Amino acid sequence: MSKKVISLTFFFASFFLFLLPSPLTRAADVPVPESFFGFVPGSDRNLIDYEQLIAYLQKVDEASPRMKMVTIGKSPMGRPMYIAFFSSEENLNNLSHLQEINRKLALDATLSDAEQKQLIREGRVFVAATLSMHSDEVGPSQAAPLEAYELTTSNDPEKTAWLDKVVYMMVPCHNPDGMDLVVKNYRKYKGTKYEGASLPGVYHKYVGHDNNRDFVNLTQEDTRNIQRIFTQTWFPQVMVEKHQMGTTGPRYYVPPNSDPIAINIDANMWTWTGIFGQNLINDMTHAGLAGVSQHYAFDNYWPGSTETCIWQNVIAFLTECASARYATPIYVEPNELRVGGKGLSEYKKSINMPMPWEGGWWRLGDIVEYEQVSVRSIIKTAALYHDKILKFRNDLCKKEVELGETQPPYYYIMPREQHDVSELVGLVNLLREQGVNVYTLKKDVMLNDRLFHTGDLVVPLAQPFRAFIKEVMEKQEFPVRHYTPGGKIIKPYDITTWSLPLQRQIKTVTVTEPAPEVGASLVPLKETFTLLEQPLAPEVKTVILPVDYNESFKAAFLAAQNGMTVKRLQEDVVIDGKKYAAGSFVVSRSAKDKEGWDLLNKMLTFTPVSVSEGTTLSEGSFTIPRIALVETYYHDMDAGWTRYLFDTYHIPFKVLHPGDIPSADLSAYDMIIFPSSSKSALLGGTAGAGSYYMSYYAPEYTRGMGKDGLQKLMKWFEDGGKIISWGSSTALFEGKQTVSRKNGKTTTKENFTLPFHDISSSLAEKGLYVPGSLVRVQLNPGMPVSEGMLSSVGVFSRGRPVFATSLPPFDCDRRVMGNYPEENILMSGYAEHPELLGGKTAIVWIRKGKGQMILMGFNPQFRVSTPATFKLLFNAILMGQYTPQ
Repeated sequence: MSKKVISLTFFFASFFLFLLPSPLTRAADVPVPESFFGFVPGSDRNLIDYEQLIAYLQKVDEASPRMKMVTIGKSPMGRPMYIAFFSSEENLNNLSHLQEINRKLALDATLSDAEQKQLIREGRVFVAATLSMHSDEVGPSQAAPLEAYELTTSNDPEKTAWLDKVVYMMVPCHNPDGMDLVVKNYRKYKGTKYEGASLPGVYHKYVGHDNNRDFVNLTQEDTRNIQRIFTQTWFPQVMVEKHQMGTTGPRYYVPPNSDPIAINIDANMWTWTGIFGQNLINDMTHAGLAGVSQHYAFDNYWPGSTETCIWQNVIAFLTECASARYATPIYVEPNELRVGGKGLSEYKKSINMPMPWEGGWWRLGDIVEYEQVSVRSIIKTAALYHDKILKFRNDLCKKEVELGETQPPYYYIMPREQHDVSELVGLVNLLREQGVNVYTLKKDVMLNDRLFHTGDLVVPLAQPFRAFIKEVMEKQEFPVRHYTPGGKIIKPYDITTWSLPLQRQIKTVTVTEPAPEVGASLVPLKETFTLLEQPLAPEVKTVILPVDYNESFKAAFLAAQNGMTVKRLQEDVVIDGKKYAAGSFVVSRSAKDKEGWDLLNKMLTFTPVSVSEGTTLSEGSFTIPRIALVETYYHDMDAGWTRYLFDTYHIPFKVLHPGDIPSADLSAYDMIIFPSSSKSALLGGTAGAGSYYMSYYAPEYTRGMGKDGLQKLMKWFEDGGKIISWGSSTALFEGKQTVSRKNGKTTTKENFTLPFHDISSSLAEKGLYVPGSLVRVQLNPGMPVSEGMLSSVGVFSRGRPVFATSLPPFDCDRRVMGNYPEENILMSGYAEHPELLGGKTAIVWIRKGKGQMILMGFNPQFRVSTPATFKLLFNAILMGQYTPQ
């Protein structure tokens, strides 16, 4: 038996001996995890699922006065989500009062010194921990039962003293749906040669690993459940997000982060994360846990790694532990250990990793041990700095309000008149959901020779969450930092743009001078914001929904799905002095349809215009095509986001996996949509490079469409099928294509090349670098994909692909529908040499035979965070047979 196995056996044995409860605690009958599950959580090849985890915690809740379970909502697949509170019995009995103290410290900038001191004396430090949001990072949730048992049974005076000062808020699993999917998949292959195989598909109803990328836009139910903890309900002072990382690097990461960091965050916030991080590396190293690192890999510039709550004045950070293969041990040879990039350039003893791990077996039990020690350290630090942490929370609240009163910007004003008012409504309600106070003007106000009208929306910066407001309302300017003076830049960990007004194309005015006339004219919004002045009346038979509004598309799809008649205007029409552009939707209900308007009234946030009987309109058809959405098994998040968008907008579709294309009846579909995925995954069934860490799949999930499938697809296309493709998947249609046709006993093959190619590699060689930024695209007039859109729009781009068209071969044609302008290309984020994009093609329409194809060099629905470009996709879906002029 190896020394590591002996040490782990000793660990599990000594753990329970050390925590053996006193007779008083034993009488409470807190179940021992091993007796409840039949194994010690963290032991080799054993995983508990979500229902088992919650069942255990509920038993502990029933047995122990040191724990209280509270529901916080449901997951996207309907599983209940919880917070498990751990503290002293007195604190848990006083939880409502402590919650109100948290609210006052977080939001009340008017507290006197005496009031603040009183609240600090009475208050407790609330530490929130969200476990295993990424469901293949199983360790934190698997450690939860052991942590619960320790916190509710240990009579160590030091630990019980911590719980007198601290309330530990454990979200046992941030992603219950993903946890069950991953555990079920692990159990399926356990004991076979494919034990530890990766889950085919995303570990979530929709978004998989992108769930922490949703904390600005809050599209997912589980994300919203978590965010309410910080902005609406509990207002904890500290938050830790528990993750895992690759297998062959450091064993653990703790703060401080690497550069770059968010400029809008107060300097003291970074020092507080450093205090927690330094205590973590000290306590974990003292406990003999090797390989703990800091200042490594993970920056805190983009609002994702801390659920945005660090912008809402919470001392927030993440930890990352090295992964095993779920519960299956992995042996790591010393020569396989490596680091690179931010903070560590060699896998050697250094100030950022003072005790390197030497290699060997790495087990789930190791991960569980690291998690337990880290949680103890965090609770201990919160208790040690109790008074200072609570004071810091209210001091920062006061400071942010004062900054909003004394430094620009002072206000963001969003005029009520917008190109897409439905997106204005969405933005206002999103800000309110994020804990931001939004106001309307109660009268007209003249400011710097510009007239703002009654009802315009105003967001003052003099608010506790000023840092968050500024972060999401301004355009992003990446804080360039270098490894050495004049050397390589420290590249961003993730994307570099998230400006809500720009990504929704909402006109926003930034007020940079004191404006007391604005402040004196504000009326707070207290209810959900809407521009629907009155519901559609039963006597109304027909309405027009403007093509400018995203919500009009949603209503049109919903109406058509529910039997109402939907048409589209073929030419502009003026009703009651307002113009409705060609492409707008004409929705009618029959006299028998009593529920039609009820459906629309529940979703509309603007008032559609009713059409009087006898009004003559030039109408065209509205046809929803039969759609196949191609989704690979390789954690295909872009396809998952597309599924979410389609479900939200009531667009029917069926999922088609690449490996099924050779045998599928493609005639069952009018349109096949390819979200961004690598050509290798689509064609050959290999995931390709660039994954978060190495993944392995059982062979039944590794089939691509192959050459035969591609030829079948291209024949379907040439015979009249429609294809929409964006991002990496467009490479599937580049280069030589082949279509085979049978004529009696004779088979003929036609080889051809579609008239486009990707030039992004050559641009990158010249210096183009776009790490996820908002860039401007000009939409060519008269093109069907741009109905309802302005002449230019910001698109989310990574600088690839970029198209160039060519003269078409026989029976082909092409038209550029959108291109990058020659100047002012970068709108938000970071780019090097964006001028290289000038004049290049971003959107191209291609015809071959009877088929049509729309290719986009960007993601039109990127993480469902770019509503300004949704209409490009919707219009492409609804596009009929286009005949170029």
